[in-house]
Amino acid sequence: MHYGTNGRGLGEARSLRELAREHALLPLRIFLGVTFIYAGLDKLTDSAFFRTTGNGSIGETMNAVRDSSAIPALVDLALKSPSGFGHAIAIGELAVGIGTLLGLWTRVAALGGALISLSLWLTVSWQVEPYYLGNDLAYLMAWLPLLLGGAASFSVDALLASRRRRIL
Repeated sequence: MHYGTNGRGLGEARSLRELAREHALLPLRIFLGVTFIYAGLDKLTDSAFFRTTGNGSIGETMNAVRDSSAIPALVDLALKSPSGFGHAIAIGELAVGIGTLLGLWTRVAALGGALISLSLWLTVSWQVEPYYLGNDLAYLMAWLPLLLGGAASFSVDALLASRRRRIL
């Protein structure tokens, strides 16, 4: 066996790289999954959030960002039913978080997370200056590797793919 400069065999170093590559998106998946589950549950358990007016309400938030958003028509759509929009966001965040954490339909969940983050960036955090202080843009970028790569390890998707390979 050939040894590298660290004393490990080259085959061992190669397998560590392969293992790291296989699990590279796992920390991101855990972070985004837990964060979106928490965000969805936080909204669903906040009685003020679903109101049309008042401190902490989705209606007040949408009214406050309407004129500074990149797409005022999207805010206008949300303002037609603030409570319905708030429920859609909360349930969407919860579903995306659960799917991401479990690795179930990971690319679909990541697309949902990216769309939620994009819509929030274009509306709620659009006016943040400089742009890199707006967290929704960072979340949008964080979803892209999962959208492209899926969940290679510790996921329902990987388990189902393994079963399909055994059947074929």
